Amino acid sequence: MPKPRSFFTLALLLLTASEAFAATDPYPRNPNVDVQRYVFLLSLSDASDVIVGETVVEVKFLAAGEREVVLDLVGQAEGSETGMTVTAVTDGAGNAVTYRHEADRLHLQLAQPSRKDGEQTFVVSYQGIPGDGLIIAQNKYGDRTFFGDNWPNRARHWIPAVDHPSDKAINEFVVTAPDHYQVVGSGELVEETNLDDGLRLTHWRSLAPLPTKVMVIGVARFAVQHIGEFEGVPVQSWVYPQDREAGFFDYALAGPILKYFEDRLGPFPYAKLANVQSKTRYGGMENASNIFYHENSINGSRGSEGLLAHEIAHQWFGDAVTERDWHHIWLSEGFATYLTILYLEETYGRERLVDELARDAVQIISFYQRNPAPIVDTTIVDLNRLLSANSYQKGGWVLHMLRNRIGDDAFWQGLANFYTTYQHGNALSEDFEAIMEAASGQDLTAFFQQWLYQPGHPQLTWAWRYDERRGEVTLDLTQTQTDAAFTFPLEVALVLEGRSTPQIETLDVDETTESVTFSVPARPTAVELDPATKVLFEATRQE
Repeated sequence: MPKPRSFFTLALLLLTASEAFAATDPYPRNPNVDVQRYVFLLSLSDASDVIVGETVVEVKFLAAGEREVVLDLVGQAEGSETGMTVTAVTDGAGNAVTYRHEADRLHLQLAQPSRKDGEQTFVVSYQGIPGDGLIIAQNKYGDRTFFGDNWPNRARHWIPAVDHPSDKAINEFVVTAPDHYQVVGSGELVEETNLDDGLRLTHWRSLAPLPTKVMVIGVARFAVQHIGEFEGVPVQSWVYPQDREAGFFDYALAGPILKYFEDRLGPFPYAKLANVQSKTRYGGMENASNIFYHENSINGSRGSEGLLAHEIAHQWFGDAVTERDWHHIWLSEGFATYLTILYLEETYGRERLVDELARDAVQIISFYQRNPAPIVDTTIVDLNRLLSANSYQKGGWVLHMLRNRIGDDAFWQGLANFYTTYQHGNALSEDFEAIMEAASGQDLTAFFQQWLYQPGHPQLTWAWRYDERRGEVTLDLTQTQTDAAFTFPLEVALVLEGRSTPQIETLDVDETTESVTFSVPARPTAVELDPATKVLFEATRQE
């Protein structure tokens, strides 16, 4: 999923599952039509921004009786210079197919009603100037470039497709462009051939099924470095020639980052890992196997290490395991955020984790004050509003609290099991919950309910007092948030005179108001809540 520029930024489930969230997911897809494969043949030119395309679409029908297949494709509105015009549609045998292109949707009619498990191939010919999705523009050095930038549903501006993360398909890009360009694309390189008239054909193929949000090409003048293989995965850097030295130095961190995640999550899901300097509007965009980073991500000082880690983590979660409904985007962004923090902790030590979590907490609290909504917020219609501290930072904090609740071993095993179970498919939050319950042997219903579907976080007022005669410390806590009360374990550190280490106690907070007493062997000099940084909350001490 895209990362904001401020660094703090199974196969398809079938009809029964789709019914459960249809009301919260407004995309008008047909669950009985499953795209299996796309082949995008594209011709690009320096003479104009017009692209000429031919897309082969292979679909499978999950039920009998379907009469049409509908794809997303933005048409050319009257008076507009941008948009796509369909010039012909045929079937796999070359027979003309009846179609209509209206309201940015391409309706392809079947000659006969579908058979269950039947398949159909369509070939869509079209051309036009993309208004979005494929960004045709000069880079910061004045060189002409073409970069796919599909998130969230902007692929429809330049390729006909089911532009929703729930329908993943294998895909190929066959690009003909002037031969002074190089082309990077999803998957593995199949062919690179010089043609007549100063043109070059480049063919990339992804045999791993992808959602449209992360299937792209990048076309530009590049300097390309093949760094080597890490755990058998070829790692490459694609940067503007003007940034060759600094870019190769900065992006070389991808190798050890990839190894860190492979060791903990499972094998890398794609044929290569290419890190690409680009014109993406985001800080980074986790396109599968060819990640696009913003132009100024390169400075020769490796200042984008966290950005690289975030986008590489997405290759497992967001790309290989994809949220089935946009409103569960935390399964992508929260995962990449927290996995980045864990990588930084491994690299730089525990203090780095604490610092990152503290910064994230500030953003979460600030966002909540303006937007008191839960992480899974089904009221959101504008998909760009999902790129928020709820999806990123709070989602990461949920994983951190989960890890502390169930322990490191169960946490990492659960993540690996989630990846293995839903690799190349789609999942919802309840699927992740079930996996983590199985890994931990715990009932996590209340945990996920309060942190994902309930707005806010604990807001505490607290005070402590010492009874010297009894040798006791009494701690008073009150949850003051207007949202429902939270239940959570809270560690308390009692700093005692003459003791080098504090006395740690754990309070199970499950009421709006709590008062608990601890016996202590010496006079306390201080009391600290959550000394190990395990819970997301606000606290105000009352003297």
